[in-house]
Amino acid sequence: MSLTLSQCPESFKYASSDYSDDDVNPFSLVCSSLTVTMFWLGVGFALASLPIVSSALNITVLQPNVSFVPTPLPAPFAARNADAIASAFSNLGRTTVWNLIRAIPLQGDLWEPEGMVRIGADRIVISAGEYTSATVTYGKDTNGTSVIINGTDRSAGSGFAHLVVFDGNGTRIADATISEAGSEEYHNGGIDYDGEYIWATIAQYRPNTTATLVRVDPSTLEPTPLYRIADHQGGVVHDTETEKLYTLNWGSRNSSVFPSCPDGGFYSATFTRPAEVRRNPSYFVDYQDCKFLGHPKLYDRRSTMICSGVATIGSGNSSYNLGGIALVDTETMVPVAEVPITLSSELGQRITQNPMDVDVVDGRLRLYWLPDQHNSTLYIYEAQPDSPFEYGGEGGAVW
Repeated sequence: MSLTLSQCPESFKYASSDYSDDDVNPFSLVCSSLTVTMFWLGVGFALASLPIVSSALNITVLQPNVSFVPTPLPAPFAARNADAIASAFSNLGRTTVWNLIRAIPLQGDLWEPEGMVRIGADRIVISAGEYTSATVTYGKDTNGTSVIINGTDRSAGSGFAHLVVFDGNGTRIADATISEAGSEEYHNGGIDYDGEYIWATIAQYRPNTTATLVRVDPSTLEPTPLYRIADHQGGVVHDTETEKLYTLNWGSRNSSVFPSCPDGGFYSATFTRPAEVRRNPSYFVDYQDCKFLGHPKLYDRRSTMICSGVATIGSGNSSYNLGGIALVDTETMVPVAEVPITLSSELGQRITQNPMDVDVVDGRLRLYWLPDQHNSTLYIYEAQPDSPFEYGGEGGAVW
């Protein structure tokens, strides 16, 4: 089966026999003059194409005469300001003063927000999980070890994955349900926007399970499934230069790499093995939401993403929720810079819990956070450039 694509980078000329009969080789895309032949390396399996319109899509439009996103679609804030963001980030520290620019209440129940992208100055798209029945842990055995059944420690629960569109003042424009009723995959994690599509992972809400990587048309909110993945995936970024997708599993402990041929439209119900898997060497925080930053000059043009997240340190009454942000080399998962964040929402949630976006405004680094469930407020903070350094700085020792 072959299909002519409008984009298919030369970097995906690849063939390998290192795939079992139960896996799809993601790099079995052989590009020749913009024609892609997709073939199965195992025994007797044909890839199936999926219509662009997903049967899971169910949209409630609250502002009928208002477009979901601006036309033409603008460039993503993170990628178009990559060098300025990297430079401003390099001046952050534990003593950075964060000034609240604005707190915007978002209209309606947002269940659990997971990811966020700003598309232009007046549109915000939020990924969220609506949970209709909770997951339940399988408990512990007589040795105090968690009981594991089929590779995971809890039941599936149930719910729906949402994409919700707001304007810049928090008015709800549309709410799209993008998972099937009854599907065990209903957790919509961290998302990315590349100037053309929104990228998302819809996963089971438990570790070591399954997920589907989807591409969403911002103008219609219609998802196109691309890959089935044999692990929970809680976030994704798209490197638009290398045309690679980087997904993050439960707790962002592993990063998986998949190719992206944006106009392919092909989907296989069989699990696709990632081209690469990288272990996250940092246990500072678990990344909740990331944005592809680009290839900043400051970091020798390495592929870089900016991530925000939390980690619970300790247990019981002595536990502490640590927040943090990081610039991460997407190829290696090695952080190139990271800073703790101690801010909290008015409801007491660590500010870096779940959705994040980034920009530079008038030379100042600006972070957008959305930490609270249900009654959610968008917090916009700006790093004060003349914040005191922890050591040294003006007036310090001269060597």
